[in-house]
Amino acid sequence: MVVTAKPGSAAPLSGALGEDADTPDKLHEACGIFGVFAPGQDVANLCYLGLYALQHRGQESAGICTSDGESLHLHRDMGLVGQVFSTESLAQLRGSVGIGHTRYSTTGSSRLSNAQPFSFEHGQLGPVALAHNGNLTNTQALHAGLVEEGQQFETSSDSEVLATLLARTPGERLEVVLQRALPRAQGAYSLGFITRDSLVAARDELGIRPLCIGRLGELGAPGGDGYIIASETCALDVVGAKLVREVRPGEIVTIDRDGLRSATFGVRRQPAMCSFEFIYFARPDSVLQERSLYEARRAMGVRLAQEAPVSADLVIPLPDSGTPAAIGFAEESRVPFAEGMMKSRYINRTFLQPEQGMRDAGVRLKFNPMRHVLEGKRVILVDDSIVRGSTSRQIVEALRRAGAREVHMRVASPPIRFPCFMGIDIASRSELIAAGRTLEEVRDLIGADSLAYLSLDGLRQALRAGSSGSGFCFACLDGAYPVQVPQQLEMDKLALEG
Repeated sequence: MVVTAKPGSAAPLSGALGEDADTPDKLHEACGIFGVFAPGQDVANLCYLGLYALQHRGQESAGICTSDGESLHLHRDMGLVGQVFSTESLAQLRGSVGIGHTRYSTTGSSRLSNAQPFSFEHGQLGPVALAHNGNLTNTQALHAGLVEEGQQFETSSDSEVLATLLARTPGERLEVVLQRALPRAQGAYSLGFITRDSLVAARDELGIRPLCIGRLGELGAPGGDGYIIASETCALDVVGAKLVREVRPGEIVTIDRDGLRSATFGVRRQPAMCSFEFIYFARPDSVLQERSLYEARRAMGVRLAQEAPVSADLVIPLPDSGTPAAIGFAEESRVPFAEGMMKSRYINRTFLQPEQGMRDAGVRLKFNPMRHVLEGKRVILVDDSIVRGSTSRQIVEALRRAGAREVHMRVASPPIRFPCFMGIDIASRSELIAAGRTLEEVRDLIGADSLAYLSLDGLRQALRAGSSGSGFCFACLDGAYPVQVPQQLEMDKLALEG
């Protein structure tokens, strides 16, 4: 369905939809995990390189923990990977096993005590370090039960609750501890662990968040043998590792000097990979479920052009996340593709906006339209998604100031109308521009001449998910959650402000 502007129509964005200008109108994912088992190699530097490749998954804190066979060595701090680590700090991270983490906060505020990896002591296993990507939906119930048992907590993170649960679960091997404890954890979790002498990975029974296994050595980089676990395959490429396979939903993978072994836990269920990993979160040079993310996003653009054609002179992306879909849209519609705006690669989340005028300047710094490309042209602007809408409105206005005669917004995903309880930073429906509004009202708010979203069926086809959408979670699009959501949490996040 396409909505076109009526003459003279415009409306301001409400305050509930505002956001900081240095953070575009995008969803944010919880974090990235990178682990290494590589005797004889510099695992700290491998973790450092892997985390750099996963920086897009979290930009609030970073950490690496290594084991030398006797003790764990941990360094973590707030900031980007390049800010947290130095040559000196990496030199202190000795050992042949390591786990790294880069974080964006969902459950748990943005402060150092919530930075990961977490380390804890297990009575039978000794020291263990944990890195967690995702969000538990039953954190409050687990927390309350552990407090009743006398446990005290230092952070507000669901990852500490999980670490505490594991520390209190008996077992002579970590995979046994996980088999006993993880069925009590509900929600989304991809996990990486190190013990004194092993690297362990686990993924929830639905496989909501990604996690893969790579191989160093004869199948990959020269200089030694070893294994990698990583949230995305792009991180394997950086260290010269070759993809072995994904960690399966409900699987525990243990890597030590005896090689790789697998165990399972819980009940086998229909997988429900987060569809937004394909739409936006994962890097386009990654592969998920044996599918190139670039090709999947290009297919979304092709399908969008079939569903919502419009007469125009140029197709331009909102860089960089909208580029693959814009290329697909241009190819299918036979409207020329152009780079209509430049994105600064040097704006990050440390940019300050003390006043509203500076916040607006932040968007202008990040995205600069090119007048010589746009002037007098009817433009199709393609983006992967619209969340709150404020940045979309500013971009449309900027394109008009640069001389665009018409601006037609095309979105390569369906409208986001529901919050996520499994690791995305949507606090409530009141934050979502499409929740409780018609397509015409959304178009009016962002100020475009026309607006169209990819249909849910079109998204399923682009993802090769079939008409039922099997294998994916579309809950933020259709409200069909694959896990049970606690009633109070559901009431808090699903309510729309009056």
